[in-house]
Amino acid sequence: MESDYIYHVTTREQWEKAKELGHYDSDTLATEGFIHCSTEDQVAGVLERYYQGYKGLLKLKIEKAKIDRPLVFELAGSINEVFPHIHGALNINAVVDVTEL
Repeated sequence: MESDYIYHVTTREQWEKAKELGHYDSDTLATEGFIHCSTEDQVAGVLERYYQGYKGLLKLKIEKAKIDRPLVFELAGSINEVFPHIHGALNINAVVDVTEL
């Protein structure tokens, strides 16, 4: 069964800035055109591949139905796995939970 939620890993600083702005922009939105997200099952692998040694990380739980921008599931060729990508800034009211990692 498909989940109603996707997840995004970010820093406390980026999340605080998003709350001030009223929307969340990741670094990859400017460079790649979308915000990288993952399913719940993919979070551990993302942390292992990209965030080892990082401190102050947060996991955003995002309700898919509340996202204002296009949500596209796309193949990450480097690991041959499909990931959710938000094509545009994330409206912060779609974030339903924030967990410290």
